[in-house]
Amino acid sequence: MGAFNGVVADHAVKTLAALPGTPQVWAVGERVHARLADAGLPLMGLFTVPNSVQAITPLVGQILVDSLARRSEGEAVELHLFYNRPTSGAVYEPVTQRLLPLDDTCRRELAERPWPTRNPPKVMGGGTATVWALIREFLFVSLFRACADSLASENASRLAAMQRADKNIDELLDDLNGTFHRVRQSAIDEELFDVISGFEALTGPQ
Repeated sequence: MGAFNGVVADHAVKTLAALPGTPQVWAVGERVHARLADAGLPLMGLFTVPNSVQAITPLVGQILVDSLARRSEGEAVELHLFYNRPTSGAVYEPVTQRLLPLDDTCRRELAERPWPTRNPPKVMGGGTATVWALIREFLFVSLFRACADSLASENASRLAAMQRADKNIDELLDDLNGTFHRVRQSAIDEELFDVISGFEALTGPQ
């Protein structure tokens, strides 16, 4: 899956190069980690690729702990997410999503969105704590969706590669079978010609 990892890694390198400051990068998967290291990006950590949907939640929890820990230390965190998203069939595309801080467009869309029920929401506890709880939920959902999309893209790409391999094997078997039948028929024809030639030599005029 070199192409799959290379596409998202190259997209991340190109996007981060256009951003101000020095990024701190966490990679999911050893192959992406190696590609980003070769590009000279400062890598802060490596996460294991989830091999199933059940493994996504622990991964998202680890990412949230690391990212929010830096914010608690007083750092202004700008969190960008890079992953492959399925488009159609086995095709995928690399995408970028800025998770933090929420941009003005996102805040405006949320403020203008009508509340889905007649019951207005009530804030329990302090407003700041509630906002942070909502932000953590937003981050969790965004990261989980990105992991699920990436996993679906990778599995679809693997399935397409297996299907292409099966097709190539079938075509190769057809070619080999055709060659075998031609060689076998040629050998049979030669044997028949030898028999006929021998028969004509024995029955012909002396």
